[in-house]
Amino acid sequence: MENHAALICGNTVVIKPAEDTPLSTYNLVQILTEAGLPVGVVNVIYGMGPDAGAPLVTHADVAAVSFTGSTETGRLVNQACASSFKPCHLEMGGKNIILVMDDANLDLAVEGAVWGGFGTSGQRCTAASRVAVHKKVYREFLDRFAQRVRALKIGDGLDPETEIGPLVNETQLQTVMKYVEIGKNERARLIVGGHRAASGGLANGWFHEPTIFADVDPAMRIAQEEIFGPVVALLPFDSFDEALEIANRVNYGLSASIYTRNVNQAYRAMRDLETGIVYVNAPTIGAEIQLPFGGTKNTGNGHREAGTAAIDFYSEWKTLYVDYSDRLQRAQIDTSDHS
Repeated sequence: MENHAALICGNTVVIKPAEDTPLSTYNLVQILTEAGLPVGVVNVIYGMGPDAGAPLVTHADVAAVSFTGSTETGRLVNQACASSFKPCHLEMGGKNIILVMDDANLDLAVEGAVWGGFGTSGQRCTAASRVAVHKKVYREFLDRFAQRVRALKIGDGLDPETEIGPLVNETQLQTVMKYVEIGKNERARLIVGGHRAASGGLANGWFHEPTIFADVDPAMRIAQEEIFGPVVALLPFDSFDEALEIANRVNYGLSASIYTRNVNQAYRAMRDLETGIVYVNAPTIGAEIQLPFGGTKNTGNGHREAGTAAIDFYSEWKTLYVDYSDRLQRAQIDTSDHS
């Protein structure tokens, strides 16, 4: 998302895509080339992090670094940039939340939770892996949400009818399965899913059922740690203050959403949620490229990935003073007259 700002500022760009997702970057550069962008303005390097990413970060000809990935890797990137005072933008993990108030439009909230939690199989930095629901509507929301999720179609991501595609690799599938077991051991109530999807020709792929845990305590690991897969934790609450406390009780701060008809609650949520992005009556995903994008806490270090903030990151300010007033000539005349 940030490459457009770098180009607008007149920079050349080198992209090192994740080793598991090279094709989308390749297609992007092909489109730019066909559109007439000169060769060499946007460049792509493929490879693993230690062999390709690390040398790129520390190369003397790279003036600034923007990293998207895990918090652990982002910390290493930041440390590598620090020795040469190289500007570094970090877009890292998230544990995003949807708040469903007792006055919410539940049909709208359910659809938002489905898309926010299971769109792109939960493999999105803004995915809503937590949904906190007021106890007055908790049972009704849970029933509707579970029914909707059970009906999601798992399959080939290239099939237009597919709603849940595969995870990116076997390692990520194993991570999701590990967190499902953690949730069970923490005594969260498994409502939907919870298994590797293997029926209907899916056995040879990295598919996992969309999974819902209910009655989750905010301190549980499945409510605190990023899973990056199709697993959503439902957390009940009694009051708006408790909802805000649950929302902010994580080490991340990227995106949050509130479903309510109460404009005062909505504006208080905008103010008090400790996230870089807040949605009202919309899911936690869908940020637009012309607006600043970024998070707080262990998510990153500012809104530098899009909007005008990205322009500032990919350029340097220079302050100029110009004087055409011939002050020196006037000063000499004044001196002569005085003498």
